[in-house]
Formats: sequence, structure tokens, C-alpha cells
Amino acid sequence: MSGDSVYLRNPNLKKANVQQTWTKEEVEEYAKCMKDPIYFIQQYIKIVSLDEGLIPFKLYDFQKEMVGTFHNNRFTICKLPRQSGKSTTIIAYLLHYVLFNPSVNVAILANKAATARDLLGRLQLAYENLPKWLQQGVMSWNKGSLELENGSKILASSTSASAVRGGSYNIIFLDEFAYVPANVAEQFFSSVYPTISSGKTTKVMIVSTPHGMNMFYKLWNDAENERNSYIPIEVHWSEIPGRDVAWKEETIKNTSVSQFNTEFECEFLGSIDTLITPQKLRTMSYKNPTQSNAGIDLYEKPEPGRTYVLVADVSRGTKNDYSAFLIFDVSEMPYRIVAKYRDNEIKPLLFPSKIYDVARAYNQAFVTIEVNDIGEQVASALQYDLEYDNLVMASMRGRAGQILGGGFSGGRAQLGVRTTKAVKKIGCSNLKQLIEDNKLIIEDLDIISELSTFIVKGSSYEADDGCTDDLVACMFIFAWMTDQTYFKELTDMDIRQTMMREQQDALEQDMAPFGFVVTGLEDENIGEIVDEYGTRWNPVVRDYGSNW
Repeated sequence: MSGDSVYLRNPNLKKANVQQTWTKEEVEEYAKCMKDPIYFIQQYIKIVSLDEGLIPFKLYDFQKEMVGTFHNNRFTICKLPRQSGKSTTIIAYLLHYVLFNPSVNVAILANKAATARDLLGRLQLAYENLPKWLQQGVMSWNKGSLELENGSKILASSTSASAVRGGSYNIIFLDEFAYVPANVAEQFFSSVYPTISSGKTTKVMIVSTPHGMNMFYKLWNDAENERNSYIPIEVHWSEIPGRDVAWKEETIKNTSVSQFNTEFECEFLGSIDTLITPQKLRTMSYKNPTQSNAGIDLYEKPEPGRTYVLVADVSRGTKNDYSAFLIFDVSEMPYRIVAKYRDNEIKPLLFPSKIYDVARAYNQAFVTIEVNDIGEQVASALQYDLEYDNLVMASMRGRAGQILGGGFSGGRAQLGVRTTKAVKKIGCSNLKQLIEDNKLIIEDLDIISELSTFIVKGSSYEADDGCTDDLVACMFIFAWMTDQTYFKELTDMDIRQTMMREQQDALEQDMAPFGFVVTGLEDENIGEIVDEYGTRWNPVVRDYGSNW
């Protein structure tokens, strides 16, 4: 081919708008390739093998099934082991799609932009090795995109709401979707996905190895139970030629059992060091909320006469972490999570109003706020600006640490709970017991997802890399509370009486900050009083004839 007919001096690429002369055999072959993507892939796609270099792509049986499913269905989800050729199979199909369908747009999205560009690079390599009579002329060719003269385009980017916003796409390929951060996956599906999937011919292909109980887990689970439109494809590692028991033993020897279970057995949760045992996590089922609006998911509406506790964890609203709260029904055992709020964009100034509105709706719920950082401002706004009465406070009591109360129990009171090492340690221990003994009912997927990635790090538990634990933080603070005397009073005594007593105590302290005022009407024998915390109070006798 002459230099005038090649793209950017690459002899393997045909330039756009170059006249092509076909033989009769090529025309027939072209028609055959157009009709049958499996035939096209096996006859003309080449891949790079580590051992043999550039070789024809010979599809395994399960890969043929994948291609057929992609071709005949709009929505497909694949749960496949590592190194099974899953991405290469889809890339080959996408190349067939853009070659034989004019004016279509394809998006290759991965958990990292570099991964997406690598996938596009594989497609470009396969394209370069096609015969010229099969190629479409190249209009644009770079690391992040490809445009052909038939009007078809391919974009490679990271999976995010901004990557494909405003575009119209015929195929969305989500690679290793289980490894996309939870907040990114949530934003993608809430803002972009509905417009993408609304077309009559649009295809969505999701492929991944499991990684925790996240959105990929939900999509897969729903597909298996026919709760969505996705066709599930699952491949066991033993279906891949060359993998047998000896291979399994060698792989485990070089990795670990837990890694093998996740990456090759395709278990959503392997035997990793989670706070909650994997056996328990596997049995925890989720359900869809009865109502969702503005970040709030409701599972049970408030009922008269029941006691609710709201626990909040506050972020700075910078998209790195979530501001979150959970509402627990503590009227009886087992406790139940009846509502959830989570938002990584809400500003701390707006969060108190959100807590206030929901807490009031749930029978003036007792509110506990984590106050290590910006949370103190949220608690202060709730207490003083919004004048919410049922804010649970804590006092520092020396060796006893933090003690819950209504805020009038002496000591150095604070408008919430600080997450100290002791609080977290006790809270995690209690939370483990509550969940594993079925004393706390959880039916929310986001919470289960965070629990599946809440693992041992050093001497404590934290979210795994790239994961969040804001909802878990609310839960272990709640679990810590359950050991507190004040919490037991809230759940065992009449709430109105408790509130009246605390409000009366607050009024007395406000009126007599330096001692008791003796009016002369009291018992003449009144003297020094020692309260329950050891503080000594002396009477102050007021002479009404004085200026005091």
C-alpha cells in the first residue's frame, strides 16, 4: 500500500477515504464476517501470547458462549476468574461491532483510566493486524480514542459519571466493575446509566472478578434471581484448558487460599480477616428500601410508641468520605436498622437540618453524633441552633472514659461521642457479637458491603484500600452505646419520665450554678449534700433584706 493510502505513515493502517478494490472472494468473506462474530474473531483476530508472541485468537467454548450472548442480548454480566481471557474476548467482539455497524459509539470503561487505555491498545493491535479489505479507514487514532471512516467511535476512560456524561453510546463495556470504588459506581449508575440504558438497542456488558459484596455483587445476585434484565455468565476456573488440581495447588502455594477463593473460585467473599466472619456475611441478605429520596433509604416507617436511636458520622463533604447516619429501632431485641442516610457531598452546615428532620419523624429519636472532627460543629448546631432536645451527650470520667448521659450528669460534657481507641475496640467487639448472634438485623446492601471490606489493619479494624467504613462507624458507635447504663435506661424505662427528669435537672443547675438557694421554707436541717459523683454541695442562704 502506498504512503498516500496509509494513516500517519503506519503501513498497517488504512487511511480514510481511500478507494478499495475487492475481489469476489473478499466480498463473500466480508459478508460472512459481518454475519458471524465468532467466525470473524477466530479467523482474523490476533493477540499477543506471553510464550508465543502474536498468534490467532482461538476461542474456548465458554468464550464462544460469551460472544454469542453479547451479540444476542442487550444486557450481560459476567463473573469470571482471573486470566481467563474475558477482557480480550469482549475487545474482539467490540472490534467486530464498530467495523460492521456504521455510526455507533462504544465506551470502554475500567476501574482505572490506564487499564481502559490498555484495553483499547489491545483492540488497536488486533485492528492493525486485520487485512486491509476488512479495515475501515482511520479518522482518528490515539491512546484514549479511535474513530473510523464509517462514523463509529471508541472511547477509553475510567468508570465515572463524567466519563460519558452527555454522550450517546451504543455499547458500554464495564471492565472489572467490582473494583470500582463504591461512591463512583453509585454516581455512575444514578446519574449516567439510566440515560445510557434507555435506548432500544443499547448494550451494556459488565465483566469482573468478584471483590467484596458491592454493586457488582448486587447486579450479579439480582441477575441470578431474575430481578433485573442482565443475562448472567459464570465460568469456573476448571473450564479453562490447562487448569487442573495440580495447577490449583501450585497457585495456592504461590498466593493464598483466600486469594484463590476470590480470584479463581469467584467467591464474593473469601476467608479474609473481616470483623464479621465470612460465614456470617454470606448469609446476610439485603432487600430494596421501601422508599428512597435525597440519600435517605427507608426500610420501616416510624411507628408510634417505639424508641429509635440515630447515630451519625460526619465528613467534610469533599467526596472522599460520606456523612452518614443510621436509625436503629431499639424497642426490643433484636435491634433493627430501619433507615439509612449517606451522602458524600452534603456540607456540614446542612447536615444538622437533615438529622433534625429525620430524627423528629422517628419519634424524637435519641441522637448520637461522632464529634472527633467536624462533627462537633454539627452537634453544636443541632443542640443550640435547632434546639433539639434528645441529643445524647457524653462525659469524661477519668479512668472510666466516656460515659453516656443526657448532658447533665457532671464531669466534662461533650455534645456526642469521640471515637477513641477504647470506644472503637469495645464497639467493634460488641458489634461482632450483636450481628453474629442475630441481635442486630441488617438488610441494607451498602452496610453489608462495608462490612465485607472492614478488615484487620494492625491492631484495629479499618476499611480495605479504596473502600469506605462510614456506615460501619455508625454501627460500632451504636454497639459501644449498648453497654452504657444510660442506653439501658432509654430502652428499659418510660422515655417521657426520663426526659422530664433530665430537663428538670438541667433547669435546677441553670438556676443554681454555685449551690443551692435556701429560702427558709425548706427543712431547717438541710446541710451539705454529696451527689452520686462525689461532688459536695453547700447551701447558700439568701438574706432578702440584702442587695444580693
